[in-house]
Amino acid sequence: MAKKKFKDIIRHSEEAILVDFYADWCGPCQTMNPVLEEVAEEFSGKVKILKVNIDKNQQAALSFAVRSVPHFILFKKGKILWRKGGVMTKRDLLQKLKGCV
Repeated sequence: MAKKKFKDIIRHSEEAILVDFYADWCGPCQTMNPVLEEVAEEFSGKVKILKVNIDKNQQAALSFAVRSVPHFILFKKGKILWRKGGVMTKRDLLQKLKGCV
């Protein structure tokens, strides 16, 4: 994904975008995949999930100071609403999103 395209997506989307910074070699990142899929279904039409592989998109990770994975940042119209590193339970993630969207 090109840097410009990534920034355009987060800046111009009407929906909130949850960006999942991950790596293929990251065990905790794999653990989060089913949680993210369930959350995406529950928030369909309100939140998009955008997965960003930090090994393939180092510039995007650098520009948002992502130092560990998994790392989640919720954007709405280009603004960061919240960010959190590490594994989250589905319940915690749903609670965070409900407060923002």
